[in-house]
Amino acid sequence: MREKTVEQKLVAAVKKMGGICPKWVSPGFDGMPDRIVLLPGAKIGFVEVKAPGKKPRPLQVSRLTLLRKLGFKVYVLDEPDQIGGILDEIRST
Repeated sequence: MREKTVEQKLVAAVKKMGGICPKWVSPGFDGMPDRIVLLPGAKIGFVEVKAPGKKPRPLQVSRLTLLRKLGFKVYVLDEPDQIGGILDEIRST
C-alpha cells in the first residue's frame, strides 16, 4: 500500500466525522507533518503519513517533537487501521 492510499483513507475518515483534513505545506519550514486534522469542537491534531512500515526522516522527527513540546497532539500514521484510534484520541482531548 502506498502513502497516498493511507492519506486518502485518513481524509475520508475525518470528513465522515464532520471535520476537515487539509494538506499542510509550510514553505521555509521543512519537515512539518503532512496533514492537519480539524474536528468539530475545536479539536486539532497533526499527522505525518507514511507508507506501511516507513519511518519519519530525522528532520520530521525533530518537527514532530517540537509540536509535541508546544502541547499539540502529533501522530505518525503508517497503517489504515490506526486511523480510528488517532481520531478518537484527537476528539477526546
